[in-house]
Amino acid sequence: MINKPDELHLDGHQNLAVPPHRREATPMNYIDTHTHLDFPDFDPDREQVLADSRRLGVRRLLVMGVYRDNWERLWTLVQAHPQLYAAFGLHPIYLQQHRPEHLAELRTWLERLSGHPKCCAVGEIGLDYFISELDRERQQELFEAQLQLAAEFELPVLLHVRRAHAATIATLKRWRLKRAGIIHAFAGSREEAREYIKLGFKLGLGGAATWPQAQRLRRVVAELPREALVLETDAPDMAPSFQAHQRNSPQWLPEIAQQLADLRGESLEEFASACLHNSCELFGWPATPMPSG
Repeated sequence: MINKPDELHLDGHQNLAVPPHRREATPMNYIDTHTHLDFPDFDPDREQVLADSRRLGVRRLLVMGVYRDNWERLWTLVQAHPQLYAAFGLHPIYLQQHRPEHLAELRTWLERLSGHPKCCAVGEIGLDYFISELDRERQQELFEAQLQLAAEFELPVLLHVRRAHAATIATLKRWRLKRAGIIHAFAGSREEAREYIKLGFKLGLGGAATWPQAQRLRRVVAELPREALVLETDAPDMAPSFQAHQRNSPQWLPEIAQQLADLRGESLEEFASACLHNSCELFGWPATPMPSG
């Protein structure tokens, strides 16, 4: 999700570390399935953020393409770092910026990078019904055009869904994508979760469920099947409760995982290992070995 009006504005660039009571002698492996590390928020300290994340066990991170003009910057960044992987898409929030020719350019990018191990998804794409100025018909057309590309190139999709679960589920039922994908920042109901899971989708969980006031979401997250879950931060957005009003960062993924495991009554090892397995299965990655430098 990208600087949305109903979420906290996150800023600050301090060097972050896992709280002392949570530090592990030997970090587990994690995959952050949703970041925007190419954003200017990280320009002052991106290298340090990546080094600290790696030290804490965050071995792979996906960086989202959201509009045409950030694809080149994103790809340059991803190529420079072994732990980064790219997704390319046209985000619904930037609907006014997108032009018909951008879909053709997206196809060109996907053709050029077809089979490249660093290009692993179409995203971030989807539907946003929260912002009333975003024309729903145009969103739907753009969404389906990108689902077509995902089907053609046999890539998973990374979906932004805000107040649009019914429309998204109906659309996905028509398309029945071979590799499905991830519902980013899942905040729907148990019934909506079941529908996505039946379609083969994983549900992305991050900082939102660490907030005590998110009672409905926390109840749902506590009951979701472990085999359907993956971890994410959405950095620099959607900070967890223990970093309120700060820039979110992949460095916080281990602590987010710990809090979600606690919520579900599971050990960190059980929960994080399942999320790692689910992510690797979706993207066709071996669980080990993972990039270390």
